Amino acid sequence: MSRVRTGLEHLLESPPAWARQGKLALLANPASVGPSYRHARDLISEALPSRLGALYSPQHGFFADKQDNMIESGHGLDPVTGVPVFSLYGETRWPTDEMLDGIDTVVVDIQDVGTRVYTFIWTLTYIMEAAAEKGFHVAILDRPNPIGGIKTEGNLTEAAFTSFVGRYPIPMRHGMTMGELALFFNERFGIGCDLTVVPMKGWTRSMHFGDTGLPWVLPSPNMPCEEAALVYPGQVILEGCNLSEGRGTTRPFELFGAPYLDTEKLLACLTPASLAGCTLRETGFEPTFGKWQGELCRGFQIHVTDRERFSPYRLSLDIVRAAIVCHPDDFSWKEPPYEYEYEKCPMDMILGSKHLRECLENGVPVDELEKGWQDELNGFDREREPFLIYPTP
Repeated sequence: MSRVRTGLEHLLESPPAWARQGKLALLANPASVGPSYRHARDLISEALPSRLGALYSPQHGFFADKQDNMIESGHGLDPVTGVPVFSLYGETRWPTDEMLDGIDTVVVDIQDVGTRVYTFIWTLTYIMEAAAEKGFHVAILDRPNPIGGIKTEGNLTEAAFTSFVGRYPIPMRHGMTMGELALFFNERFGIGCDLTVVPMKGWTRSMHFGDTGLPWVLPSPNMPCEEAALVYPGQVILEGCNLSEGRGTTRPFELFGAPYLDTEKLLACLTPASLAGCTLRETGFEPTFGKWQGELCRGFQIHVTDRERFSPYRLSLDIVRAAIVCHPDDFSWKEPPYEYEYEKCPMDMILGSKHLRECLENGVPVDELEKGWQDELNGFDREREPFLIYPTP
């Protein structure tokens, strides 16, 4: 298997003029590594001496040590390079004048997971909007979409429910790389910043992360493996209710359940088509933190058996619908706040739609939900086409 070469490697092989002459800031976290597991901060500092002027961190912090939503990280000084480390998930999510002082280019080397609610892409949009306003350059060092670049899934965020888990109307599973999204956001939503994408070499849209030959490093504390990323576009919605999404276990998002769950009853209530490409294996688990901490949860582990047939968003919507049907007195929605929204229902923010939540409450079949968003999803697929960099084999 030939290995994909990331945008970071591409940059180091042939640094362009903007990298050799200007002052750089780097948005990164522990997953910002080369194939040798060496961090982008070290590789860039060695290849471009004296060019690095600041480091930025997204949600969870530069070392990805902050566990959950709305757990902010602070600023500091990097002991390796001596440059300041500024948090873009702290008292502000917008890069301030102090953070940008003397910076010519903000370099973004972040591993995304292909899901709308994963906040790294929205941190990117704040950087791009600041760049358009203040005149600095943004360069994306592209990395793979670990769950592939072909399949898209889900409804688009409605204007009334935009937030830091969905600032622009894109589907839950968008099928784009960080670089492609940046190009799409910059033109489609009129940001208009000075933008460069340093592309990968050897990546095609049909690849999942295991096909790339690249090392998996946790991009966030509860994304320990590729399998978690694959189910995440669906299982993340459990953050909006009292079903455990497996936080506090060694297999977050793959495991789900609750003490009240009747597993046999729930499995019988699921639509057979929702189980395409996967098997739900009955199990029990006891979270060490988060929902149902210290209590035995009855539930399942999702085992994906066919990635091309598997539709994570559909499956998880059906799981929520079935849990409401089977346990109307025990199931409940999470109360605010959620990602700095203090009034609206967290599930509405995650789904990007109040209507979709109400449909789940009323037991609307998931087939009907899919039909309801198919036209807008088809429209998104057409709109993203001009911004796709990589081929479909």
